[in-house]
Amino acid sequence: MSSGNDQQSEALSKPTFSEEQASALAESVFGLKVSKVQPLPSYDDQNFHVYVSKTKNGPTEYVLKISNTKASKNPDLIEVQNHIIMFLKAAGFPTSSVCRTEGDNTASLVSIDSGSEIKSYLVRLLTYLPGRPIAEIPISPQLLYEIGKLAAKLDKTLQKFHHPKLSSLHRKNFIWNLKNVALLEKYLYVLGQNRNREIVEHVIHLFKEEVTPKLSHFRE
Repeated sequence: MSSGNDQQSEALSKPTFSEEQASALAESVFGLKVSKVQPLPSYDDQNFHVYVSKTKNGPTEYVLKISNTKASKNPDLIEVQNHIIMFLKAAGFPTSSVCRTEGDNTASLVSIDSGSEIKSYLVRLLTYLPGRPIAEIPISPQLLYEIGKLAAKLDKTLQKFHHPKLSSLHRKNFIWNLKNVALLEKYLYVLGQNRNREIVEHVIHLFKEEVTPKLSHFRE
């Protein structure tokens, strides 16, 4: 959530493809025979659950990901993300598979006439990974242990990942980067005046006082 210019920027950059357009993209860019398309939750990109007619060996469900206009201007970022997914898949993690375009690339830049201007979006396709979000299942100590164990294994494995464009992941003022916790202060208003806001304010204060001065000593 955001306000003012932030909100306008997100509205302008987030894709607004229809299900019919998404289906056409999956067919023209990736050569699929689509039987059904459903929208999936997303933040500032757009995701679709794509079903295809049964094939002999291939998957029948995919996720079509359409990056926002800002991210689409940084193809190196998408390329590195795709290679990370492939790296983790090869290391045995339960990740999706990155699908290649008809031109044998891992992503494709498509241009759409929005009426007032031509907008370009990076499009990629992943195999659909079935499961349930952690927020929808009962939490137990054992489950939390397994999540922590997987996170540690993931961290250890990613230390071995190398890519010439890895620096593209280091985006200034990216609010999903944990070292940028202090940037969340400008969004506190969405919590109103309640106990939750007090807790968040306290955590941000502690982060600024205890963590920020020591960030340079931590491994990223």
